[in-house]
Amino acid sequence: MPELPEVETVARDLRQHIVGATITGARIGWPRTVRTHTPEAFDAAIAGRRVEAVGRRAKLVVVELSGDAALTIHLKMTGQLFVVPADTPEDPYVRLVLELADGRELRFRDIRKFGRIGLYGRDPASGDLVTEIGGASVFAAFGPEPLDPSFRVRDFRRGIRRRSGRLKPLLLDQSFLAGVGNIYADEALWAARLHPLRTAGTLRPPDERRLYDAIRTVLAEAVERRGSSIDDYTAPDGDGSMQERLQVYQRTGEPCPRCGRPIKRIVVGARSTHFCSWCQRLSPSDRKGAAAILRTITGGPRRAGRRWTELAGERTLGLTDEEAAHAAAQARTERTKRAAATRRAAARASVPPEPARPGR
Repeated sequence: MPELPEVETVARDLRQHIVGATITGARIGWPRTVRTHTPEAFDAAIAGRRVEAVGRRAKLVVVELSGDAALTIHLKMTGQLFVVPADTPEDPYVRLVLELADGRELRFRDIRKFGRIGLYGRDPASGDLVTEIGGASVFAAFGPEPLDPSFRVRDFRRGIRRRSGRLKPLLLDQSFLAGVGNIYADEALWAARLHPLRTAGTLRPPDERRLYDAIRTVLAEAVERRGSSIDDYTAPDGDGSMQERLQVYQRTGEPCPRCGRPIKRIVVGARSTHFCSWCQRLSPSDRKGAAAILRTITGGPRRAGRRWTELAGERTLGLTDEEAAHAAAQARTERTKRAAATRRAAARASVPPEPARPGR
């Protein structure tokens, strides 16, 4: 699903389109899209509110509204947001529409129906978004923002030294760091030369510093490049380009940009994990405990031999295990990329270009 850079890009694009607009009503095509209200209650609660600001917290777009309220939008796997004239034909995958007083609509498009939108009020005492007055903050479970200027290496060290788990699952834990997901965890660990199965307790101060720097550098570049349009992610003003700069993610079997050895893939917590086993060494103590996970490895030299393998719908004879794994991974990745590009193109085709607004 979209990670910090992609959600940040969506928020920045939306800011240019809807800040200052007044919401006159809502149409909800899939009731479960709204996590906090019935469709009728949501429409009544949001009508007449003005959009004051658009920001992000973790992987959520946050739309600040008049009347001390805010919308949170979790895009999940296939959620997309577009601002269009109200007379634009409605795509069948549009799940929720916010009608604007100026004749436009903010449409939430979601093929898989996993995305969720919530409307919350602010606690008058704390100023936090809350599920109910006096209740818990909506964002209570999230850790610090890794790109926040106030988030220093000492804060990162303090947090990681309280943990004992493996680095890849730790970076995906939103209570540890907000917004980091599968793509940028792999990229940051490669940049820091740290194996994804290394345990946090084995890190030395220089390791901690490299990982802190790598996370911030990778995320900052991804924000600058509008995120990675690998799957269904596209922002209101178009796709990202960070996918062209990824060093290991979805590059199973390809040469490591640093040492030339093949990128490998393992499955950690049901998530594909990509790394270079030469640049990102795993200590013997960690290797013993990770033996079961390492048995899922693909993309590198394994036992010699020749075999039949099913590849892109054709039976291919005469490949070594290494060649077969590399070719199968490449074919799978290319099929996935083509299908995702087709879906994004269909989404963009449903959105007519918006005339420039004054001041843009």
